[in-house]
Order: sequence, then C-alpha cells, then structure tokens
Amino acid sequence: MQNGKCVVCGKAGEKHHIIFKCEGGLDFPLNYIYLCAEHHRGKKSPHRNKKINLMYKLEFQNKLNNILTKDYYFMDDIMRILSLNSSQVRSICKKFKLYKEGYKRDDIIRRLMGGKFYYDFMLDEFYDDSWNITDKFINDNDLYDNCEF
Repeated sequence: MQNGKCVVCGKAGEKHHIIFKCEGGLDFPLNYIYLCAEHHRGKKSPHRNKKINLMYKLEFQNKLNNILTKDYYFMDDIMRILSLNSSQVRSICKKFKLYKEGYKRDDIIRRLMGGKFYYDFMLDEFYDDSWNITDKFINDNDLYDNCEF
C-alpha cells in the first residue's frame, strides 16, 4: 500500500486514477496511485505529459497481466482477485460472452483499461492517438464528455 504518499517523491499525495473515470476507469485500488500536487497536476504530471500518462497506463496493464494469469474467470474470481464489488464486476462483464470456462481474461483487462490495450510503441514520439481503436462496448463520446484534466 502507498500510505497516501506520492509514488515519485514520497510527499503527501492525492489519489490519481491511472485509467481516468472519463476513460472508463473504475474506482478500485489497482487503478490508482498517489501523487503529490506537483506530480499530479504539474508540468511533469500524467494530466499534462502524455508520455508519463502512458507509462502509468502500461505499468497498470502489466500489473493486471501478472495478476490475471488464467485464460478465463468467473465473476466471483474477478471480485476476489481484484478486490472489486459485485456491481463493478457486473459492469465489467455485462457486455461479454460467458463461456463455460468463464469470461475471457483479455476482455476483462481491456475493459479495466478503458476499452483498449496499451503498447510500448505508444511511448514513441511519433505515435499518433488516432491510431487507437477502442472497443464497441465503450462509447468514446460518453466517456470524454465528462473528462476534466
């Protein structure tokens, strides 16, 4: 646990959602870190620096990949492993096909990542956001209308 201290400098921190709520992110411990005011909203913050934002997203996605190691999960498993409540899990799984083995791991991770996967090449200075293709289960217009950075 981070004890409310900035993960960069150790000063008192405020909660930062890695996948912003307006991007489809959920409010659960794995999706946030603590950042001091400067590292949260300053020049080198994820809200103002695309590369830093992507680095946090990639780290979060890698963490999910390391936690969710099986190909399929049932709702109870997702709840227990990710410390989510039942309504969050229902919201995650509502548009997924339930196979006899459970819900697909990649679907779960993609949903937790706001509808898309992130890749190292996105850190490249020549990367263009228009290359992103989000899944159909998340309506981009609904997500970004309420986004405040």
